[in-house]
Amino acid sequence: MSKKLFETPTRRTFLAGTAAVLGTPALAQSTDLPGYSERDQTESVRRNISSFRTLDWRPYFDNTKNGAILVDLDSRAVHYWNEEQTEYKLYPSSVPLTEDLTRRGRTVITRKVDGPSWRPTPSMLERNPEWPKFIGPGPENPLGSHALYLSWTYYRIHGTHDTRKIGRKSSNGCIGLYNEHIAELFGKAKVGTQVLLI
Repeated sequence: MSKKLFETPTRRTFLAGTAAVLGTPALAQSTDLPGYSERDQTESVRRNISSFRTLDWRPYFDNTKNGAILVDLDSRAVHYWNEEQTEYKLYPSSVPLTEDLTRRGRTVITRKVDGPSWRPTPSMLERNPEWPKFIGPGPENPLGSHALYLSWTYYRIHGTHDTRKIGRKSSNGCIGLYNEHIAELFGKAKVGTQVLLI
């Protein structure tokens, strides 16, 4: 072996080595080391997209009978737990534009509609008289592909065809999800599933 390998590194060699390590992608760094395997990239991408944390149901519900949905308006997230507590889902959502359009508290799912039609509320028409009075199911429908109707009049958890709304304050009171997410939640939630908006 060369005697050079055992010499004390100079500041220049230390800085050059550090720059090389920092310039290498983290995944490449980890796979070069013995005992490390490649990370599951879908897990890191999922966390990166949603940018909010997972929660436990216990601080919010006494039980999970019929399942439980928590809508966290601050983090713009919808959390779902099934009745058996074996399944947990976390979805990014849109939330109401303003505090006066926002409703908080406990409610339940009273109806589920695949391919909902939409009628603006009287207050929506007052604010936006140019809006149509009715839109049937389809790509122009603001409720997207599926809707979960809540016990509060005019409030729903529904899909949206306008994906720019997700993660933003963009609704007139409802909670919006990507169509693929509301389709999944629609399949899991039941009439009678408890819902809490905080």
